[in-house]
Amino acid sequence: MRNLWRGIVKTIFWSYERGSWPYDIMVVVIVLFVLLTPHSWFRDEPVPALPARSGVLMLPGSMGTNSSTYRVDAQLLAPEKRAAKSTPELERETHDILGRTVPELNGRSFQVVRIVPLLSDAGSVLYYDVTVH
Repeated sequence: MRNLWRGIVKTIFWSYERGSWPYDIMVVVIVLFVLLTPHSWFRDEPVPALPARSGVLMLPGSMGTNSSTYRVDAQLLAPEKRAAKSTPELERETHDILGRTVPELNGRSFQVVRIVPLLSDAGSVLYYDVTVH
């Protein structure tokens, strides 16, 4: 029992000498964990940067359904039209921007279903996540 406890303590505090067989086994276990862990266990997805040209980006995971979500840079709207909540004027403006800049929506009838503003730490609007149907 004492040897088992000593082995657990040495493993937790990583006190095996480099090159010993317990050290090598711990390294192999860590490498296997890193390489074999399914991506779905971690929901960490980077937020893609907006293209400088249009300021509109289709968000991943929004294709294949009846609706699509686009990230619209708030700089595309006049400062007086930026709002921290959805308004009819904001819906109209984002509808026009998406109709002009997104080829899939150009010349097609679509409706803005939801607008979610993304705020900076200072409280100003950086982007809008716009869901269209």
